[in-house]
Amino acid sequence: MSDTYLTVIPTDPHWQPARAAADRAKAALSALLPDADARRGPEARWHDTVEVVHCGANLETIRCPHCGAESGDWWGEAVQECYDRGFSTLLVTVSCCGAETSLNELIYDWPMGFASFRIETLYPNRGWLTEEELASVTAAIGHPLRQILAHF
Repeated sequence: MSDTYLTVIPTDPHWQPARAAADRAKAALSALLPDADARRGPEARWHDTVEVVHCGANLETIRCPHCGAESGDWWGEAVQECYDRGFSTLLVTVSCCGAETSLNELIYDWPMGFASFRIETLYPNRGWLTEEELASVTAAIGHPLRQILAHF
């Protein structure tokens, strides 16, 4: 059996909300889910360090934000190096054009990112949030968010 997650994370990987803001955002996300089973599902999770929030089998490509080249093999090695340093920094030098960028700013198709806080729903029984829906969850938490739809 496969699992589907709808996750929202702050655009700043190190940012974490206060509990009250997280509860408001969790409630706002829950209200956007289509049925009672899904609405019981959102969970807020805080982490001591930044973690990779992967889109699983949905990932098709990773591209450089500077030149648009596909990442090739260096991405996994770069993530491992950042992990080994406790994700204290996400800065990397991309091999395609030599530019410095953040792993969080690479262009992921499907979206993914890095975060020390997330709200995730297992089996959300829906696809992507619309721009307006994401804006309502963003307003509830008080910080810009990105969404990730993962399939494992």
